Amino acid sequence: MKTLAFLGIAHIHSPSFIKTVLERPDQFTIKAVWDDQPARAQVAAGHANCSTVSDYRDILGDDEIDAVIVCSETALHRELVEGAAAARKHLFVEKPLAISAEDAYVMQRAIDAAGVLFHIGHFMRGYPVHRLIKRWIDDGTLGTITRVRHCNVHHGAIGGWFDPGNGWYDEGWYWMTDMQRAGMGGFGDLGAHSLDILMWLMGDVLSVTAQVDRLLGKYDCDEYGEGMLRFANGAIGTLAAGWVDVLRPMPVLVSGTEGVAYVQNGKLFVKSDNLSGADGGEWTDLPESLPHAFDVFLNALNGEDVALISAKEAADRSAVMDAFYQAAATNTWVQPKSA
Repeated sequence: MKTLAFLGIAHIHSPSFIKTVLERPDQFTIKAVWDDQPARAQVAAGHANCSTVSDYRDILGDDEIDAVIVCSETALHRELVEGAAAARKHLFVEKPLAISAEDAYVMQRAIDAAGVLFHIGHFMRGYPVHRLIKRWIDDGTLGTITRVRHCNVHHGAIGGWFDPGNGWYDEGWYWMTDMQRAGMGGFGDLGAHSLDILMWLMGDVLSVTAQVDRLLGKYDCDEYGEGMLRFANGAIGTLAAGWVDVLRPMPVLVSGTEGVAYVQNGKLFVKSDNLSGADGGEWTDLPESLPHAFDVFLNALNGEDVALISAKEAADRSAVMDAFYQAAATNTWVQPKSA
């Protein structure tokens, strides 16, 4: 039996994480919840059937607690992650790791020095189409990749998902629209997942540019945006993300010198002479879906041999997103900072 605690309970995914833990009572228990808003912690603790603490250091100093789940506002991540790493607690951190490249790499060094298990909430690598496209890229089925595109959008701003009164707490998830606490708006929030997939597929990023904007004027943050990336391998990438779309008909497209693969309306299409039957039509032979990133972390705590996203990967993605926002503010191309 592994004992867990929550350092922050602000994130919109917190309720589902608590539910996931409670569905595995023979393997995990939640001992405590801390949040910078005590009333919010009390609500979450009621759902988790556990106690609250007024100082997160009480969790870090508790030898019974094996791992912590960081679901605080992003601006608090550095303090909490550095503290947890120093206390040798295994770490699951909701994405993004950090607002700035500087904070991200400080956290990476602390995590790596501690030698603890680490994972972050990028769950799209487990999608069957992403797993298969990754395989085709790696084995050369599509030739040399020239262009890659990923899109991750929903209608959260239109639907008022972040407005006060939604969710478990009075404020709801409104903090996610506060640039001081979240560090980014719709482009960065949903774009974090697309960025993880693009870098997982293509590798290091040399430079980026972006445009972000707001449509509804109800939040003091960007609601949508579009970015371009130049990868070290020569490929050009584009990334679309935001909270004001009513449909995501084409989430991914990869174009290479010997093939092309794309998803349209939930179906995968591929054309490549290197793959028997890949004539441009629908491809239905997909690998199985892997568990959600949070389940992967819990499985790792149980000693299973699973693929975890490294602290370096998480930090690199925060650095690129930081560069995206710098590029949008200056209308230029920006080179992401490195460790």
